[in-house]
Amino acid sequence: MESLTGKKAPDFEALATNGEKVRLSDFRGKYVVLYFYPKDMTPGCTAEACDFRDRYQDFSDLNAVILGVSGDSLRSHQKFAEKHRLPFLLLTDEDHEIAKAYGVWKPKKMFGREFFGTERSTFIIDKEGNVAMEWRKVQVNGHVEQALEWIRGHAGK
Repeated sequence: MESLTGKKAPDFEALATNGEKVRLSDFRGKYVVLYFYPKDMTPGCTAEACDFRDRYQDFSDLNAVILGVSGDSLRSHQKFAEKHRLPFLLLTDEDHEIAKAYGVWKPKKMFGREFFGTERSTFIIDKEGNVAMEWRKVQVNGHVEQALEWIRGHAGK
């Protein structure tokens, strides 16, 4: 898929771990770190979520909201968030419509088997609702710091 950087971020509505429906447009006026991950409770996804948790206050201090998205159920998200004390919302995308809108629902291969899944990706949406930065095929180690540094470098502009 072509880059979304510089384009209007696709809006969506999804059920969040707090039990409420949220829309991306609810967060206008703040930076949104929208990160897509494959599955709750898996090693890489847990490491990424905990990295975001550990830097949560730093993002908040920069007027940035973190939203995690995967195809897991609300119940799965709630267990994941509770177990790892995640202070940000996880959004359900069981029909993968949000992942498709952002071009991260992709064919994958594991153990010679082909299937569709979520490509680990992060999008920073600016205060006006545009995609300001995107990372696709994210490697977990160091990524949260990379996103935080990007916002630090742009927050005052």
